[in-house]
Amino acid sequence: MTARFTGKTVLVTGAGTGIGRQLAVAFAREGAAVVATGRSPEPLAQTVKLIEADGGRATAIPADVTRSEDVASLVARTVAAHDRLDIAINNAGAATAFGPVGDIDEQQWNALVAVNLTGVLLSMKHEIAQMRRDGGGVIINVASSLGAHTRVAGMGAYVATKAAVSALTRNAARDHIREGIRINAISPGPMDTPMSYRPGETRADRDARLSAALPAGRAGSLTELAAAALYLASPEASFVVGTDLVIDGGATA
Repeated sequence: MTARFTGKTVLVTGAGTGIGRQLAVAFAREGAAVVATGRSPEPLAQTVKLIEADGGRATAIPADVTRSEDVASLVARTVAAHDRLDIAINNAGAATAFGPVGDIDEQQWNALVAVNLTGVLLSMKHEIAQMRRDGGGVIINVASSLGAHTRVAGMGAYVATKAAVSALTRNAARDHIREGIRINAISPGPMDTPMSYRPGETRADRDARLSAALPAGRAGSLTELAAAALYLASPEASFVVGTDLVIDGGATA
């Protein structure tokens, strides 16, 4: 463990699994007090258990980022437990509403927009309000290389929400940097997570497909993704404002 974020409070949404869990663990290893949030208490408890077993500090606070009152309470409880909010990682998201744009189910579209886009907006709204009181902070939104950077047939709804997250991040960064609130995004490409598999694929099948498709010849690791988030949250990135850092092994190069 290192001490780069000792004394800092980090809030991670969607921290029960996958990318969110890895980001929570990574910041705890760097000395931060981590608040892990998501809809389901059980996965959050497992994230906290992993962090504590590694010698870190973490608290689980369940919340639904599509509900403004939930996010407001989440931020308030974070500050009550740790005095301030220094860094927020808005990772909560979903991948649903598949199919051609002309066939997208409206209810699925609305549900996807609520999580992937409105959830980021509401999170930033309440995080910014607290960071104004604290004198500044850092926000990182998790977008996707399947957004502002490339397109995939049959994923129009997902692509649209993630492209909107990228655009919202850039605009928010311009709006709030003079208040000492630095906002950026990361856009993961194919990562070594369950989402990188197609139906029925084995690991060997997945690896062979990505080896042929990606310039880097492989899926990215969550450790590599976390390293990018740690950099963007650190003082070393103090002049990085409004960027969308693509981490995709050259897929969109």
